[in-house]
Amino acid sequence: MVSRRRLAILAALAASIGSARSTAAQEPARIAFETYTLSNGLTVILAPDRTAQVVAVDVWYNVGSRNEARSRTGFAHLFEHMMFQGSANVKKAEHFQLVERAGGEMNGSTAEDRTNYYEALPSNRLNLGLWLEADRMRSLAITDSNFTNQREAVKEERRLRVDNQPYTGAIFEGMYALADSATCFPYAHSVIGSMDDLNAAKTPDVKAFFELYYAPNNATLTVVGDFDAAATKALIQQYFGDIPRGQTPPPVTCQATFGSGAIHRTWPDQKANLPGVMLAYRLPEYKSADTPALELLASILGQGESSRINKTVVREKKLAQAAFVLSNPFGPRRGPGVLLALGIANQGVNVDSIAAGLATEFDRVAREGVTEAELNKAKNGYRTQLIIQQQQALNKAEALQSASLFLGDPEAVNTNWRRFLAVTGADIKRVASTYFRPENALTILITPGAAQ
Repeated sequence: MVSRRRLAILAALAASIGSARSTAAQEPARIAFETYTLSNGLTVILAPDRTAQVVAVDVWYNVGSRNEARSRTGFAHLFEHMMFQGSANVKKAEHFQLVERAGGEMNGSTAEDRTNYYEALPSNRLNLGLWLEADRMRSLAITDSNFTNQREAVKEERRLRVDNQPYTGAIFEGMYALADSATCFPYAHSVIGSMDDLNAAKTPDVKAFFELYYAPNNATLTVVGDFDAAATKALIQQYFGDIPRGQTPPPVTCQATFGSGAIHRTWPDQKANLPGVMLAYRLPEYKSADTPALELLASILGQGESSRINKTVVREKKLAQAAFVLSNPFGPRRGPGVLLALGIANQGVNVDSIAAGLATEFDRVAREGVTEAELNKAKNGYRTQLIIQQQQALNKAEALQSASLFLGDPEAVNTNWRRFLAVTGADIKRVASTYFRPENALTILITPGAAQ
């Protein structure tokens, strides 16, 4: 359950964004909201929207793999599973059943910087979503049996999504080599975590992690949709108001270094039939002024059939049968980010040729920039995402949460788009020349077969 939406991007994003047609250059509708804080520290964001009789309850905990300690990795992802194992008033697996019987849907995901849980429900069942989230925040059932059971579930997920899928290991784990483990451990290990660390953990270790990070003062509750503000505030106070405040989690420290030297790795992959290459570059944190240009550039380079790398590396030079480019595969970061390209070789093409082909395209954009048509197309794709964001209560809730956590203010949901649409060709060339340098890169050669 590691960020399913982002995982789907690995297969689908290239086509969906790259094929976006021109849209009207109109401003997106403003998301109206209010925010306040309970006495126990829980941050609340309320955004009424009466266009449909649905409501989204979205809880973000300020915890992800970045908060894990050495020899204790995988805990944040483990709790994404543990949070569905029952609480004082909810039996194991009953959370799913109650939401589904109410006509709703629910899930959760883990990334480097946050863990989220949500319910999308008919608006007359808002109380159910709030009550469920409050009950597990207050009284999650952390038992030996639940811990052992979910540790096995995490192992199975790893086997399903990483170990038994070709090329994904380089992304899920290999890309973290960009961060120096000695100076930036928070971003130097994978979200899914180490199975050795989880096997060595005891139930008291897991309980301590929950008590530190899954408290109201380390969470934001966002409610979007068809609801009455006054009645909803009363419910939130009733359900969440008496949950005790937790300790203040320790700060996360990371000394990021850019241009610290080229890194080369070989990644044996038993599930791969053809060689592949992952080329990745260190990026700044999401709130950086360079982020909009870098994300638009990722679209230009490798998202969609008409993207640069698909035109040159795949179709013209026929070096790869498939290729794409992503920025921060698991979502925004408050620490150093990553932009990566993955290319899978054509029959008879050696891995060094693909690596050179990808590197050439990154070097070319750093030297020459992009055309106005390419930039306009990328902006149109971004506008399409904004339109989709406005269409569902859950999408709005996630957008408000993201603005709050990564940009420091939920109001940024109504202004951040200006940063993207203001990007110029000069901005694109500047960020490309700044970050797409050999001394700022990681190259992973993916070789079929087991390690020797």
